[in-house]
Amino acid sequence: MKTTTKASAHKPAHQPGPLDWRTLVGWLREDGVISADEAARTVARCASAHSAQHPLQRLAVVGVAREADGHVLDIEQLTQWLAKRSGIDYFRIDPLKVDVGKVADVMSAAYAERHKVLPVQVGVAEVVVATAEPFILDWVPEVERQTRKSVRLVLASPQDVARYTAEFFALAKSVRAASKLGGQAGFGSFEQLVELGKANKQLDANDQHVVQVVDWLWQYAFDQRASDIHLEPRREQGVIRFRIDGVLHPVYQMPMGVMNAMIARIKLLGRMDVVEKRRPQDGRIKTLRPGVGAVRGDEVEMRLSTLPTAFGEKLVMRIFDPEATVKDLSALGFAPHDAQRWESLTSKPYGIVLVTGPTGSGKTTTLYATLKRLATEEVNVSTVEDPIEMIEPAFNQTQVQPHLDLDFAQGLRALMRQDPDIIMVGEVRDLPTAEMAVQAALTGHLVFTTLHTNDAPSAIMRLMELGIPPYLINATVLGVLAQRLVRTLCPVCRVREDDADTTASREALTELVKPWQVSGKYRPYRPVGCVDCRMTGYHGRMGLYELLVVTETFKSKVSREPVLEALRSQAVKDGMRPLRLAGAARVAEGLTTMDEVLACTPPVNG
Repeated sequence: MKTTTKASAHKPAHQPGPLDWRTLVGWLREDGVISADEAARTVARCASAHSAQHPLQRLAVVGVAREADGHVLDIEQLTQWLAKRSGIDYFRIDPLKVDVGKVADVMSAAYAERHKVLPVQVGVAEVVVATAEPFILDWVPEVERQTRKSVRLVLASPQDVARYTAEFFALAKSVRAASKLGGQAGFGSFEQLVELGKANKQLDANDQHVVQVVDWLWQYAFDQRASDIHLEPRREQGVIRFRIDGVLHPVYQMPMGVMNAMIARIKLLGRMDVVEKRRPQDGRIKTLRPGVGAVRGDEVEMRLSTLPTAFGEKLVMRIFDPEATVKDLSALGFAPHDAQRWESLTSKPYGIVLVTGPTGSGKTTTLYATLKRLATEEVNVSTVEDPIEMIEPAFNQTQVQPHLDLDFAQGLRALMRQDPDIIMVGEVRDLPTAEMAVQAALTGHLVFTTLHTNDAPSAIMRLMELGIPPYLINATVLGVLAQRLVRTLCPVCRVREDDADTTASREALTELVKPWQVSGKYRPYRPVGCVDCRMTGYHGRMGLYELLVVTETFKSKVSREPVLEALRSQAVKDGMRPLRLAGAARVAEGLTTMDEVLACTPPVNG
């Protein structure tokens, strides 16, 4: 990752030698970072701390309070201070921005561990090397002589240097070993090894390298909050990309032999046909977050999907957050106004509740979170899904299987004989499914389902287009929730707009939501980018919601050959706030930006 502290000098000016915690405490006092009393307390606490720790870690463990505000300095803040004091650049190591193969070519793992250094960038004429000991430089001439490149020193957290030194060199070793296996035996031989594994025979020892690469892939995907992992074959190299906060980021390039071996292993774990590469397949894996252990709540479920492409088999793994189904409405992004109306709507004993929006807008998360709250011991909650997004013990979940003539309509018909109270249908795609949902609602069941429409009023028109008559819509549909996901500003690096920009953006926001009025406090922020948000300026996503509740007045509009504009106008009178207005409210609160809202919401007037 690019440095956040720019140094004034190329190399440190202090005397050579390892860092000493007493010296660091003195420097902190000299620079006015800590008070004299805090320095004395720190010396007393450090004297009894673990002697084998790096001095920066030692200070971070005992807790050093900054004089200005009493804030306790963490390891990164101490490292940034030392970088500025030493006259070199501070560097936050981002494992997804480091070319591990090139790093491993600069020096051996033993050499890096001995000198406590780690190459992080390799250019044509320069090697950037991270260290936590800025005054030990005896290794620099040797590295410059071996690489025939100049060395630029940067300061990184001692914890990161130690962690990534072990991980990067282990990964490079595994990739090379797996590449060698692929070059000697080819992918076909790996498939044969997999078949031997199925037969409970001993796998080749080199297979362990592929296991390590797959474990590395999952570990970094979990660390980076990825929602999807893409393994994409290309002509020369395989490409790995992560989707983070809705945006794809390139992560790593793999030799095709290693990529194919990784896909084969993942398919094996997902109980898929490893040999079959000519048709799409689906699978599922449940694993634990690396390094955490078998603790309840740390399980991670991944849905697998393969697809034949021009250069081989592509694999996408969708990662499901185990906490997604237990979020409350405010955590999902519901405003108090909509949360109260949604609670009232979902507490009805029977009827149809529709959730609408494009793919990837969070419909399933909203439904799972709602059903989780409703699924008490006294209630039978059953679902028909394609595919089952996440296994939930509180539900009775059924997978649609078209090859067995089990579609949504057939599955819903079967569920009707299972004494359900609440039914969730993955999606209404055709008239038979819509008719079965209507029948379920008419016979006293609460039905949740999804549609693909731009906004909430369009869902009513969509049902009529499918062939459901207006009188049945009025008799069964309770309400429609339209939703989108927008990226939220990083709370660490976002900055307030100045007065001139605030005035201009308020005028733009007023124009954006016409004929609605912008009132109340307006605190716009803009994205900047830092190491916490991977320099994007955004961290995480939140929902924008548009909730239409079917009232008696609205029903009268449906009965008289409805026009979309008339339905939308009546829904607004009944309390519906358009998606763009919901987004404008989040902009006013400083949670997101107008660009994000404009990119994902339809205009107020449709």
